[in-house]
Amino acid sequence: MNQEYAIAKAKFATLGIDTDKVIDELREIPVSMHCWQGDDVKGFDFDGELSGGIQTTGNYPGRARTPDELMADIDKVISLDGGKHKLNLHACYAIFEKGEWVDRDQLKPCHFAKWVEFAKARGMGIDFNPTFFSHPKASGLTLSSPDEEIRTFWVRHGQACLRIAEYFADETGIPCVMNVWIPDGYKDIPADRYSPRARFAQSMDEILGIGYDREKVLVCLESKVFGIGLESYTVGSAEFGLGYVLSRGIVPLMDNGHYHPTEVVSDKISSMLLFSKKLALHVTRSVRWDSDHVIRLDDETREIAKEIVASGRINDIAIALDYFDASINRIAAWTIGLRNFRKALLIAMLTPNAEFAKLQREDRYTELMLLQEELKGYPWGAVWDEYCARCGVKGEDWYADVAEYEKNVLAKRV
Repeated sequence: MNQEYAIAKAKFATLGIDTDKVIDELREIPVSMHCWQGDDVKGFDFDGELSGGIQTTGNYPGRARTPDELMADIDKVISLDGGKHKLNLHACYAIFEKGEWVDRDQLKPCHFAKWVEFAKARGMGIDFNPTFFSHPKASGLTLSSPDEEIRTFWVRHGQACLRIAEYFADETGIPCVMNVWIPDGYKDIPADRYSPRARFAQSMDEILGIGYDREKVLVCLESKVFGIGLESYTVGSAEFGLGYVLSRGIVPLMDNGHYHPTEVVSDKISSMLLFSKKLALHVTRSVRWDSDHVIRLDDETREIAKEIVASGRINDIAIALDYFDASINRIAAWTIGLRNFRKALLIAMLTPNAEFAKLQREDRYTELMLLQEELKGYPWGAVWDEYCARCGVKGEDWYADVAEYEKNVLAKRV
């Protein structure tokens, strides 16, 4: 035990916090890392630009272009971030044998066998997302389309993904979170708001109607307030998403970039946990809109982590990250975001939440504010350094590994 950690351990002990126990518990919390940070959400099944209100900004060199390159980059990030991980895939990351290709409504588990092999070798579970964007049939509406051919194509895609998600759970032995998000909406004020949402609900019912093991697959529905080209109306609004998941008994997923600027997901977590057995989160950092910036250790990130920990139901909450920045080194972007959210969880776990709640119940608000402010100066950084050491990853000097990887690997991708 180094001297700085010994001092921090004694300091937090005055609050009744066992830092050794916190470190052990933090190591066991899985964070689902999104594969699409490594290749700017390109995927491997179609060439072309992103569509569906999604944009990746920047052209930093070294983007992963093949499954092997993406897997190597994921391995590099894992080596820099301690603790447990899950792998979060989109359906567009299907891997086809040479000369083989099927459209998204015909995807099968075999098209993800290499990802399963990759995950199992690293003791990781896999989460999954149907890809309802960047496709010729996604130029307009998808699951809410009035064109029955288009709508049923995407229904078949959702059904195929549900079978693949169950395959992931069977193979890894770890439940798969399958998240549905669609980019459907209109740029200008619609004449009919009701019908697209009715078709979306019908499509979701048809997807779920094929049946699946709810212990193995946690189907989620992710809402959004608006997107580029969808400024006036999104079919999958927060109210639609909340109503649908609660009426069908599936899992709500909240992305903290998908709400109005004055709304915060940290305030929503406690309400959702009261009415849902499970909850899923996509943690990001939005700037002006859902722009998917790299997570910083900012107030809302810390507050989200605090609510997760203080709820006492962390095992009921699936934590995934969702951002994609191509303006800086992608490996560093991945790692900064992952480590920042783990830091936020650590700070939350080093908080005497039960004691703070007691002060609130007893109307001792002066003492509560005082202790909350004093806690900000406690040496959590020394506990973080000890956590990194016990996980076998570097502390603040980890970027040297990224710079070396860029020189030897990323710079050669031309």
